[in-house]
Amino acid sequence: MNIQTLGMACALGLSAIGSAFGAGYAAMASVGAWKKCYANGKPASFIMVAFSGAPLTQTIYGFLLMNFIRSAFESGADKMLCMAVGIFAGLAIGLSALFQGKVAAAAADALGETGKGTANYFIVIGIVETVALFTLVFSLLLLQ
Repeated sequence: MNIQTLGMACALGLSAIGSAFGAGYAAMASVGAWKKCYANGKPASFIMVAFSGAPLTQTIYGFLLMNFIRSAFESGADKMLCMAVGIFAGLAIGLSALFQGKVAAAAADALGETGKGTANYFIVIGIVETVALFTLVFSLLLLQ
């Protein structure tokens, strides 16, 4: 295996691991919030499905980064740079997904309890998403 291939694998793999954990945390909280709603005779908001799926976008970013790394290497970028970008950017994107899931879990809990604040919850979920987007864009610029 070439060292740049390790960077490509880390870009996708670490991003996907973060997405899996983040979506898992958010989904568990959504199920718990729905349970509370049902137990208290309150309507359960379907929007919690969006909270649960929010961390999944980081897997797409990891896939895009993997392809950017491959293209950069084929265009003559240093293989150590390709490996380092894949590892560190993949980790940053994965951590963004993990913490986005935790924020989404808190949002599901709060929405289930109060039935209010949906727009505010999406705003803070989006702020955490921005870390992954910035990482992807800045990594692309670094690889050029």
